[in-house]
Amino acid sequence: MTRSEGCPTCRFAAELKVCPYGGSVNGATEHGWETVGRAEVYAGRVRLVDHSVVLGDGTRSNYEVDESIPFAVATLVVDDEHVVLTRQYRYPLDRWIYDLPGGAGDENETPEAAASRELEEELGLIPNELTPLHTFYMNPGRAAWPTHLFLCDAGTATGTIDTSDPAEQVNQARVRLTELDAAIASGEIVDPSLIVARACAAARGLLPPLTVSNRGDC
Repeated sequence: MTRSEGCPTCRFAAELKVCPYGGSVNGATEHGWETVGRAEVYAGRVRLVDHSVVLGDGTRSNYEVDESIPFAVATLVVDDEHVVLTRQYRYPLDRWIYDLPGGAGDENETPEAAASRELEEELGLIPNELTPLHTFYMNPGRAAWPTHLFLCDAGTATGTIDTSDPAEQVNQARVRLTELDAAIASGEIVDPSLIVARACAAARGLLPPLTVSNRGDC
């Protein structure tokens, strides 16, 4: 079986009569790259791998890829008219932001198991049920790993927060859905997973359409 056979992302491209792994659009032929070698160049919390590649025109080149984790997960928790978010300090931005409970999955974990684990570790919540929401790539130009998004709207039980990592300062933030929409529209929300999860939940009819309203008390 070729890489493109049975490819779920090809459904979106079907009307263009092209597979995202290669084909033609408007008469222009699209070629993928061939990987001919790999070498790890850095390994810490971030793992970078240098790929030796042959481009579509036959040119040889090198391309560094972020292969830090197998995949990431994040969960949008909905409780009636509210969403339960995380509030965390993000050092690269030097600011506290709203985002979703989540993190890296392990090789031996399913995305759902990883999402459940991360939700308990960060907020002390055990989901009664998780609904797969969407899978996207946070940085498709550089990172190889997908982010799996889930929706939790069937309630939670109380679990145990993991406080073993002093670099992870996580607070719980409970806000109205309309407040979240207003914060997205104003630019206050900068976390991609949160924005994508909200939009996908609305597109699939799992949450109301995005709205913008005057911000009030939560």
